[in-house]
Amino acid sequence: MINRLNWFYSLEMNQVELYTIQSKKVDDIYIKKVLERVAEIESGHVQNIGEKIRELGGTPTLLGEMLSPVTGKIAGFLTAWPGIITVLKADIALEEKAMKDYKDFILQSGNDVNLFALLWSNLVDEDLHTSWFASKVGELEKQILN
Repeated sequence: MINRLNWFYSLEMNQVELYTIQSKKVDDIYIKKVLERVAEIESGHVQNIGEKIRELGGTPTLLGEMLSPVTGKIAGFLTAWPGIITVLKADIALEEKAMKDYKDFILQSGNDVNLFALLWSNLVDEDLHTSWFASKVGELEKQILN
């Protein structure tokens, strides 16, 4: 259980840095603010997963704390380079992976009602991020066609 939570801890930590860097690389103020807000939400996920790991007697992975921010920053710089549509499509792919992993873990969460609620809450956030990103991609692609 703690190993799975540490996977999510690392993933969410990576996303915080990814969205933070991306927010600094886009010119559109609305997209910038959305990415900043998504980074804040992901930071909340890092906190709530870290708390759950400690509650279960574990320690949040040091490797995740050290490596995930670096990989998130690198990914933020790399995805921002080709343009905002590419940024958002990469973000959609990442969020879809997170949602799949959350769904799988929910099925394995057992009788821990608090863990079940935490996983569902984080899953809903990821789904909302994905929906916004997809909607914005559609809007931007439509603008290109017009």
